[in-house]
Formats: sequence, C-alpha cells, structure tokens
Amino acid sequence: MHPRLLPLALALLLTPLALHAQTSTTPVRYGVGRWNPDSLGNHRAVVRVATSAKPADAVRAHLAWRRRDRHPELKRIVVTTEAGARVANAVARRVTREAGDLVFQPAAGAGTYYVYYLPYQGTVKSNYPKITYLPPDSTADAAWLERHPAARDARLPRAELVEIQAADSMDRMDPMEVIATAAETAALRARHPGAAFLLFPEDRTRAIRMPDDLPQRWIATGANGPVTGTAQRGEFYAFQLGLWAQRPLDSVRVRFGELRGPNGAVIPASAFSSFTTGGVNWQGRAFTRRLRVDSNAVQPLWMGVLVSDSAAPGAYEGTVSVAAAGVAPVTLPVRLTVAPSIIANHGDDEPWRLSRLRWLDSRFRLDTTLVPPYTPVTVRGPARTPTLGVLGREIALAPTGLPARIGSFFTPAMTALGKRARPVLAAPIAFVAEDSSGRTLAWRGEGVRVTRTLPGAALWEATSRAGDLAMHARAQLDFDGNVEYTIAVTAARPVALADIRLELPFRRDAARYLMGMNHKGGTAPARYDWTWDVKRNQDAAWVGDVNAGLQFTLKDERYVRPLNTNFYQLRPLVMPRSWANGGKGGCRFRDEGKVYRATCYSGARTLQPGDTLFYDLRLLVTPFHPLEPRTHFTERYYHKYAPIDTIRAAGANVVNVHHATPVNPFINYPFLRPAAMKAYADSAHAAGMRMKIYYTVRELTNRAPELWALRSFGDEVLASGPGGGHSWLQEHVVHDYIPGWVVPELRDVALVTSGISRWHNFYVEGLQWLVDHVGIDGLYLDDVAFDRTTMQRIRRVLASRGTPGERIDLHSANQFNPNDGFASSANLYLEHFPYIDRLWFGEYFDYDAPPDYWLVELSGIPFGLMGEMLQDGGNPWRGMLFGMTNRLPWAGDPRPIWRAWDAFGIADATMLGWWAPRTPVRTERRDVLATTYLKRGEKALIALASWAPDTVSARLTIDWKALGLDPKRARLHAPAIDGFQPEATFAPGDVIPVAPKRGWLLVVERK
Repeated sequence: MHPRLLPLALALLLTPLALHAQTSTTPVRYGVGRWNPDSLGNHRAVVRVATSAKPADAVRAHLAWRRRDRHPELKRIVVTTEAGARVANAVARRVTREAGDLVFQPAAGAGTYYVYYLPYQGTVKSNYPKITYLPPDSTADAAWLERHPAARDARLPRAELVEIQAADSMDRMDPMEVIATAAETAALRARHPGAAFLLFPEDRTRAIRMPDDLPQRWIATGANGPVTGTAQRGEFYAFQLGLWAQRPLDSVRVRFGELRGPNGAVIPASAFSSFTTGGVNWQGRAFTRRLRVDSNAVQPLWMGVLVSDSAAPGAYEGTVSVAAAGVAPVTLPVRLTVAPSIIANHGDDEPWRLSRLRWLDSRFRLDTTLVPPYTPVTVRGPARTPTLGVLGREIALAPTGLPARIGSFFTPAMTALGKRARPVLAAPIAFVAEDSSGRTLAWRGEGVRVTRTLPGAALWEATSRAGDLAMHARAQLDFDGNVEYTIAVTAARPVALADIRLELPFRRDAARYLMGMNHKGGTAPARYDWTWDVKRNQDAAWVGDVNAGLQFTLKDERYVRPLNTNFYQLRPLVMPRSWANGGKGGCRFRDEGKVYRATCYSGARTLQPGDTLFYDLRLLVTPFHPLEPRTHFTERYYHKYAPIDTIRAAGANVVNVHHATPVNPFINYPFLRPAAMKAYADSAHAAGMRMKIYYTVRELTNRAPELWALRSFGDEVLASGPGGGHSWLQEHVVHDYIPGWVVPELRDVALVTSGISRWHNFYVEGLQWLVDHVGIDGLYLDDVAFDRTTMQRIRRVLASRGTPGERIDLHSANQFNPNDGFASSANLYLEHFPYIDRLWFGEYFDYDAPPDYWLVELSGIPFGLMGEMLQDGGNPWRGMLFGMTNRLPWAGDPRPIWRAWDAFGIADATMLGWWAPRTPVRTERRDVLATTYLKRGEKALIALASWAPDTVSARLTIDWKALGLDPKRARLHAPAIDGFQPEATFAPGDVIPVAPKRGWLLVVERK
C-alpha cells in the first residue's frame, strides 16, 4: 500500500458501516471445520458469495460473531478463498465484540470464502506453547480501496454469513461463550429495575464459562426461572446457578429448602451441597468461603443434591435461595423429577454427570490408621517428660515439649532394627530467647501434657515461661516419625529481644551429611551459613547419617505450600514472619568437635503485649523403615505403555502407564477410558505383573468435566497466574491462570493447580474409584504437589485393596536451579518418603557428582528407599554401589545387569554399602568405592566404581571372616555383561585396573 493511503485504511477500519445487513438477532449457525489452526487460528466465519450476471469487484459481509475476546479490533482478520488463497483486497470497516463488517474482493468469483478472525503466531505443537495473536495488517491495493470507499458500501452485493466455525469441537464457543449484545443486556436489566442481582439456572451440561458477559442464551431463557432437572434414585444431581451482579456483592450465600415429593416423601435440605460458597478442606475441616462478586460480573454457583436410593419416584418441589450481605435473598423454585431407576455409585461412573463434585468435600481416609510396615505409636516413662516411640525410632521429650533425645534403632546395613538406639542429638533441642542486653531468658517448663494417644498418633502440649514471655507448644507425632509443632510466643509486657532461635545440637558422628538450605546433599561442612530468600524454595534441612537423621522445617501460621518444579517463581514460599523476621533470620551450621550445631535465629525485634509469634516447626526423624533389597531387586520396571507380552518378554514385571497413552490419555484425569484401562490391568495381572498409572494433582487437563466448576472457585483449586500459553487457554480460560503441560497430538491442555486445596479430596476419592473399578496396583508420581496428609490418605487407599503389592514410585527432575527455587528434590519431598516404595530421580541430576551426593540426593538409602537412574542412562557402575540401574525403556538397557543379578541371586543377598562402618570389602583408594552383596558362607558380589580422573589400580581389602569364605580357596570372577564389562578373573590380592567413571561387578566364590 502507498504510504499516503495507510491512514485512510486505518480510518476505514474504525468507520461505522451504514448498510442494510443481517441484524444481530438473526440466528447464527455454529459448527466445526477442518483446517490447520497454526496457520490461521481456531475460529472463522464461512460466507457465501452468490452467483451474479456480472462478477463483483467487492462484496460486503456482516458477521454477527458475538466474540468474548477483548479488543478484537486489535487482532488480524484474514479472508481466504475456499482453496485457501488469501484475498488481498479486503478491509474491515467496523470491528466490535458484537459484530464485524467487512468489504472484500471475491477474487475466486462466486462461492465460499472464509474469514479467520483470531490468527496467531507460534505453534500449539509444543509441550509449553507460546501463542501471541497477530495485529491487524493492510494488504489491499490502493486503487481497489479508492474504487470502494465506505460511503458506497451499502450499494455492494452482500455476502451471506453461512456459519461460525471452530477448528475443533473443543474450540467451539457455542452455546455458553456467545455473548449477549449491549442492547440485549440493557433490555434485560431494564426488565428487573432495582434488582441487586439476577439468577439464571443452568444445566450441568452447559457450564458457565464467562465471568464478564452474559451468554446470548440467557436473553431468551430470562432470569430467575425455576431450577428443573431429572435425577435417578441414588444419584448426586449437580446443577448451577449463574449470578449476575447489578452492584458489588459481599458474602454471597446459598440456602436450600427441603424437597417434597409424592405421598409425603422428602429430600432433606441437608442432602444439598453448595460447592462455590464453602465445603470441607483437605484436612477435613469445614469452611465457608467469603464470596465477593463485582458489579456486572457473572459468578457461577455450583451445587448439587444427593437423592437417596430409597427415594420415591416422582416430582419433588422445593426452593433454593441466594443472598448477600445487606441484600434480600432471591428464592427460586426447584422442581426435580426422580426417575424409578437406581443409578450405580451415585452416578460417578459417568463423569459427564458431575456427580463427582461431591468428592471435593470428602473426608475419606482422613484418620490415623496405620499402614504397613508401621507400628503403633508408644508413650512410656514419666508423664512430664515421656518417651515416644515409632517404628525404629524414639523421642524423649523435655519439659518444654521439645525433644531432649532422639534415637534410631536402624542398623548400619539398614535392613533390620537393633536393640540399642543410636543417639542423634548431643543435648536437648533448645528454643532460646535472648533479651536486648544479650541475656538468655531461662524457660521454666510446666511439663508435657499428653492430650491424646491413638495407634497412629500421639498429641501433647507444654507451656513454658521466661520473664514476661510465654511459650505454648502443641505437637503431634505420627506413626511415620513426623512431628508437627505449633509454638506460640506471647509477651505480657513489651519485650525487646536480641534473638529468638532454635538450637539443634547433633552428635558429630551422626551428622555426617547435610542437605537443604542451599546446600546440595553431601558431606556436612564444618561451617555453613544460610539466610532466607524468597527466590529459593528453601525452608528445611536434613542432617544425619544413613541410619540416623533429622529434618527440620521452619514455618509459621501463614504457611502455604509453594508451587513446585518450574512453576515455583509464580507462587513462591511465603516468608514466615517469625523465623525470617524481615530478612534478619537465618541458620548457622558449625562443627564444634563432638557436636554439630544447627542454629536457626530470627534476629532482634520488640514483642508487644497481645502479639503472638508462631515459630512453627516440623521434625522428621529418619530413616522411616528398613531397606527392602529383595523387593527392589525382584521388581523390574517398564516405564511405557506397551503390549503386555512385549513387557514380559523384556523381563519386566511392573508397568507404569503414563498419560498421553491409549488407556490414560489426559493428564491427571484417568477416568475417561476406564474399560480400556481395566482390560489392560487385567491382562497385566493375568501375566503375573503389576500395572500402575500416572496420576497426580499438580496439573489438570482441560478435558476434566469438573474444570469449569473448579474455575468458579477462584484460585482455590486452579492457581492464579499470568495466563498465556496454548491458544485454547487464551480463548476460553482467558486470564488469571498458569498454563501447564500440553500434549499436542491429543489437544490435552493442562492448567496448574494450587498447592493445597479440596482437589486433594477429589484425588483420594478418585484413587479409590480406580482401585475398585479398574484394579490398578499403585501410582507413578511425577513430582508431588500435595502435602503428607494427602499422601497418607493415598497409602491407606492402596493398602486397603485386599491384595498385597501396592506400589508408589516418585519421579523428580533435579530442582536445584533458579526456576525451581534451588530445591533439593529429596529434601523437598522427604515428608512423602515414608509412603514411597521407589525413587526415580531423573532429569538433570549430576551423575558425575561425588559419591556422598549420590548417597544423599539420589539413592534414597538414608531414608529407607532405593531408586533408579535416568539422565543420559546414569552411570551403571556407580549405580551398582547403591543398587541402582536404569528403567526400561527410557535411558539405557538394564537387562544385562538384571541377568547378572539373577545369575548371582542378588535378591537373597545382604547389601553392605561402602558407607557402612564395617563393610567387609574396601579398596585402598578413596576414589574407588566398593559395595558388597553378601550371601555369607556361599559367595559375594562386589560392586566397584571409580571417581578417579584416570585409569587406576585398585587393591581390595577383604574381611574374609565376614564373608565366611577361605581366601585360599576363593577367586574373583567378573562375568561378561553386555555393555558393562568383559569376562575376567582375579586372585585375592591382585591389583584390579579400574577405568575412569567405570568399575566392575566381581563374584567372590569358591574355586
């Protein structure tokens, strides 16, 4: 276009078109077309140019598209022929959300033309697409524009709007995303003068999606009509009300009346639920949501009623009322027809019914029931200073309620429990208050009061005083070794403090390793300092040895679980006011000889009367349970959906079915193909295998029928965020969300969920449904977005299956990076380890790191777990020091090592790691380590691995008595293992060459 004509074209773009055309009330047909959205977007109008005696040089089109997107005038419009060629001579005369008026040259003559009105830049064929919408452009020829000024448009032939099309049924806007016009909205408002709000009953199959517009269909249905529906006996019948606010509303609430039916039958008001206004949180506590609605906003109110199996069939009538603070209620009649048939499982077997919404308020498995292998919590000793016991560990309490002693009964080999406890602490844990002069205020403890004991938990309280300060501690020890403390500090008078701090004096011999608070897992340094930083997901550290340790986590009453993995920076850690104290707080770690002291300070402050500071604390005593090498070495994982015969032929006996597979297609909603999934599980069981599925809560597919109900809860379930991402999200969810994982081939588009919410109740109920109706054997967790309470519930569900062998394995990529908040995965997820069976710490982990890093960050061994490798196949020689191999078929091939295991009989051997103080085989080099798998008196398998930079000679130091073998009659044989080692034989005392980053598997046996 000539530069002088560009201002004219832009002016024409916004010039109203006065023409005789379709009115906004003319019905518009909606449908689905076929084209590539990445080239032209997801939406188009189909127009038809009629045949005429003289081919037209220009035609006009009025498109009553009723778009929900904002500022459509700032988005490109592309007109094409039916064959797909762009029509260059086209100009938009007027573009609003309600309609668009176009003039274009029908270059291909009479026939069909397409008007694409949301073309974008980028591609949705990515797991994390970045889509931006194209701005308007001008392609019209200057001479053509001069021939067809806006003033003559009314004389042009009219192109008929045939249909509004979406590129996929998932992209359709009708019926609930087609906006009412301003005139229609104003007319509806005028029919209800003075109303604070209007209500629009809507069927569950037409979820309310738009918070800022009325859907066109409500203009026809009108406001404040009756709620009508048909439910089967036993069904939880879900429905919704759309609330349109005429002024700002606060504290919106819903009330139900009973439904009266035939012959005096009643459905009580207590059978109703109002999910949008409150419910039951993930800890089982009832809550009411303070629901505010802005003027002119639309708020969906999701609710439902549980119809009894024994309800008499027929018509029932009652009421539902909606009110707000200072606003009179609006009451609608409810007319529910109960059909004679009885539906199974309240309708849960058919997700479209949305009966599963009631799962949001479930308290299922919220109890203290034990799960294997844990034993009941014990309480013994003096009442004021009792000693509490859990599997393999004990905690003796001081009068303050804090631990005075912590001991572990786990043996160094981690396969059994001993009779004597290994001390973790050198002295009691101290909560120290120091006044402004530097004087330590001595706490006078009144002693511990155990308030409740259960098989799975013990609860206690303790109050202590120091001058004008009071400290009240409430705590609960669970059967897994987790202690949750709420520590409230108050002042009777103003108190100027130099510091309040927690001192954890570890025995130096038990504090071999440190992980957390910006320190990668490994050997505990002699001196280390850490301070709070919101950019880092760090509020906890673990200090300990393989068979004795303690993690401590610092929190306050405002604690909210951050988002994890690469979403952390979008909702980071909330700094605890008590511990962080505006940047004054931190932790120091010091080697003091026989004591390794961790001191977590909060710094100077003045505590006023009436103020309460919560120095909340979580302690996790490790390990959680003995290692189970036999189980580890006999369960062979196949991490991919494949025919069962293929998996069995590979030698695996546990299959993990990921999402994006035929039986589990959509992320974290494994309920849409249950018959296919059950058939697969049945075939696995028939072959003697276990079948587990990918199912977590961190993200949720847009295919979940409950999605729009969850969206109506604000940020309770779906995390708020900057939006963007896949075109579906931008066009339908629109704003205030965090885009998640996308599977382009399935158009599976996920949103990130909040860290903690009622969705966890749904998740637990969903898992029970899968166990009952599909027969899954466990879960594959790809990072964990829920808390340990939810993990406990999950384990209880799986443990109640009635058949042994349930399994949970946890995968995580290395999160020690800026996006993830520099979190060590093992430290971040340690609260879940008591309920996990295997680790797969995976992408981006450094397999060239020192062996102490392997031990603490990768192996799981200090916590009672074992694992596998992933990144670049790991290092099979170093992995064997920890019993780790690869996982089929992702990276590397573990089958040759599996065959070597079976040939030796490793499942019946005792694992004696290089870290144990009395391991029977060592080398003379610190950079070549040895782990022994011992079948005493018969043979042993020695795993050697090198961290030396070059090929070195290693000589073994062997305790032949510990092996139960005679060195004069023994040989060291290296069996040939494909891709691992050639066959070789060594005599006792021989020097063994070890290449860099490699090693050997040597069988020691009689000649």
